[in-house]
Amino acid sequence: MLINAAFHTGVWTLLFFIVGMVNPKWPLFFLKKPSRFLILIIATVLFMISATLYGEGNRQRAAEEQAAKDAVSKILKPSPAPVPVPVPVPEIPAGTPGSAKN
Repeated sequence: MLINAAFHTGVWTLLFFIVGMVNPKWPLFFLKKPSRFLILIIATVLFMISATLYGEGNRQRAAEEQAAKDAVSKILKPSPAPVPVPVPVPEIPAGTPGSAKN
């Protein structure tokens, strides 16, 4: 999702930059005196935004792939269950109360 947004933002940034360098009045029609320097600043900020979106999209995709691999590995190799170990019963010496051999 974010990678698509980064791609679209990058295309719009490139279009904004090219059109703004040809005639700054076209993209900045609402300003009285638009300049090419302002176009350059805006295009730089938009480029940084699209690069950040692309990086975050790649990071999220890698995290999702890792989570899927972890889930599959847990299904294929379940964690070992504890095995009960028999505990020996201590012998009660003869002559003590509660022993069967009085």
